[in-house]
Amino acid sequence: MTTDYSSSPMPKLTFATGGVLVAVGVIGYLASLVGGADSWTALIPAIIGVLLLVSGWIARKNLMAGIHIALLIALIGALGMFMPLQSLGALFAGEAERPGAVISALVSLIVLVIYLILGVRSFLAARRWKKA
Repeated sequence: MTTDYSSSPMPKLTFATGGVLVAVGVIGYLASLVGGADSWTALIPAIIGVLLLVSGWIARKNLMAGIHIALLIALIGALGMFMPLQSLGALFAGEAERPGAVISALVSLIVLVIYLILGVRSFLAARRWKKA
């Protein structure tokens, strides 16, 4: 990959993904406040989102390093979303103790997995381009 960020969609995608996760985290936290069970853990998606925004900024200066950092953060974040998803069955049954946390984790996991897939595809395309 080149260090010219205008030739790669990944920095913009990283900013978009980070923004979505910040929104999910803030909305989840505000929803937990309304529910009377405020918890800082509702902000975990927002923290991951901020880290992705920082990685996107790094990618504008050094594309490969920034996107590698962002993909590592996304992978760790996606793995961390599995614990709240253990209550997914209870959510569908209407018996979840914290339904907002489960929904927030599910949305975050979907966003992060899509980002990871697109990031890996970008690296594979860049490798094929270099070989050609």
